[in-house]
Amino acid sequence: MSGGGIRLIDEGFELGDVDLSQKIDSDTYEKALSGLQKQLMSIQQAYLRSRDRAIIVFEGWDAAGKGGTIRRMSSVMDPRGFKVWPIGAPTQAELDQHYLHRFWTRLPKAGEIVVFDRSWYGRVLVERVEELTDKRDWTRAYGEINEFEHLLANDGARIIKIFLHVSAGEQKKRFIERLRDPLKRWKLSYEDFRNREKWPLYEAAIEEMVERTSTAHAPWRVVSSEQKKFGRLQAITALVEHLSEGVDLSPRALDLDLIAQAQEQLGIDPSEAIDT
Repeated sequence: MSGGGIRLIDEGFELGDVDLSQKIDSDTYEKALSGLQKQLMSIQQAYLRSRDRAIIVFEGWDAAGKGGTIRRMSSVMDPRGFKVWPIGAPTQAELDQHYLHRFWTRLPKAGEIVVFDRSWYGRVLVERVEELTDKRDWTRAYGEINEFEHLLANDGARIIKIFLHVSAGEQKKRFIERLRDPLKRWKLSYEDFRNREKWPLYEAAIEEMVERTSTAHAPWRVVSSEQKKFGRLQAITALVEHLSEGVDLSPRALDLDLIAQAQEQLGIDPSEAIDT
């Protein structure tokens, strides 16, 4: 599924270069999603065994599909080794610390996979556009973020960053759908409409963010999410490919003592405990 709907970033990136036309039918989507979810389960088991760590960053336009994509992942993952951190505005206590401090405290332990639903990139996105941070500070943040991620990568963490992209027209459509759905209205806020008014400013901020912080150890993948199903598959495919690269995903071998215990306690032939 990787390919046309994902843009790996090189120099001169513009959001307008992302192909938003691609779609997928429901049958293909369901079959592919099921396969990807099984691979995610195998990856998690391998990480728990190997003690590898992974950091997944999701950014994107409001209503681009971050939550839906993350739900398709978390629904098959064991929460003991998989965490999702939804990131909102910092508290006063967090404002009193360096802006990266609240992310340090949420980094994965050995064997864990952690997802940030929005992230430290708020420094160069919303804080920049809404003028919540001085230009001197958000300009400096590009280098700080690159150093932060380089440090984590050098320490053995895998980092993958996904930006979900939609057109302004598609976002408008999804906002209207949320207004009309009583179960989804809670997702809309005054900030969503205010941000929409500043679309060109956010475009400029996103393009600069992606171009300046897409590195060899932590590249950005800009994903077309104009059709939600296509975007989900593209994002999860990219995650599976990156997280599984060089990792032994074969199931853990059964312990011989465990097999003997199963024979004694369950009264079964040892061969019955081995999946052939």
